[in-house]
Amino acid sequence: MNILGEGLAWHSLIGWGWLLAGIAVMLWLGTRGLMAARSRPERVGAVRRLGMVLVIGVIGAGPSATSTTVETTQSAADVFFVVDRTGSMAAEDWGDSGEEPRLDGVRHDIVELTKAIPDARYSVIGFDSVATRQLPLTWDARAVEAWSQTLTQEISRFSRGSLLDRPLDELAAALTASVEANPENSRIVYFFSDGEETVPGERRSYAALAEMIDGGAVLGYGTPDGGPMLEYVPGGEEPGYIRDPDGGEAVSVIDESVLQDIAGELQLTYAHRDSSENLTALAGEVKALTVIGTGEREKAVHTPVVWPLALVLAVLLAWEAAAWAVAAGRARKVSSRG
Repeated sequence: MNILGEGLAWHSLIGWGWLLAGIAVMLWLGTRGLMAARSRPERVGAVRRLGMVLVIGVIGAGPSATSTTVETTQSAADVFFVVDRTGSMAAEDWGDSGEEPRLDGVRHDIVELTKAIPDARYSVIGFDSVATRQLPLTWDARAVEAWSQTLTQEISRFSRGSLLDRPLDELAAALTASVEANPENSRIVYFFSDGEETVPGERRSYAALAEMIDGGAVLGYGTPDGGPMLEYVPGGEEPGYIRDPDGGEAVSVIDESVLQDIAGELQLTYAHRDSSENLTALAGEVKALTVIGTGEREKAVHTPVVWPLALVLAVLLAWEAAAWAVAAGRARKVSSRG
């Protein structure tokens, strides 16, 4: 709050509420002392103490000289990996052999994208029955690689089907926080999924997030012929293949139309990933966004100016001490005479 004009401002040292309350109490006590004074020395002393209260109040209000300095800023890229962990991502129809789990492709691509986009901050949002921020924004690319190595599908017995708007709210919150904290940064989103939806209902649109995103891609895994899905059963139990309602081996197929729709809503490229090839070109599309940029911005600096007031307060305190000494001397003389 600047009420003293250009170059000088108040910055309360203890909060305006506490400061004003304290000053009010001390002024009330000082005024009572002034009104109760009967002699000239008593009145002078009361006025002196009121003066000390006012000086302390002004010091507490924090008069500060305001100046402007220029600081260097840096911007980078915030990369968000949104990963489908539903049971269908375990379908075995990816890779050069066409029999590897789709999640193997996701693991490979996350690591390679992290290597291809260095000097960025990375975050991971995983989703299955719910969406969670599994890795907050970090400069540590090794943390991303470590997470990808432990990536698994959801526990099969807890699966509740899939709908691809589940990470929408979590991604929106992450992007919003990035914009507010580092508006100069670029924001890159990679969405990994097979596009399969098995829950009735209309998927919510991602279109509202597009204005916060500068690049990335929607990456699709799987084939039209599909593949069987091995269960995920933690605890050492022997997993079997997921079965359909008729008891046969369930097969999951990619739904590229859903993935293309999401890519369109986010205004990103869609790419089908059936092997570990051609990832460099995909990362190259956002390479320019990851270059750390430098810039300058003005920053207000407030320097407290209290030494003149402290000097005045010191004089008043010295005067008060001298008055007390004189009064004490007089009291001793009167006592000795008595």
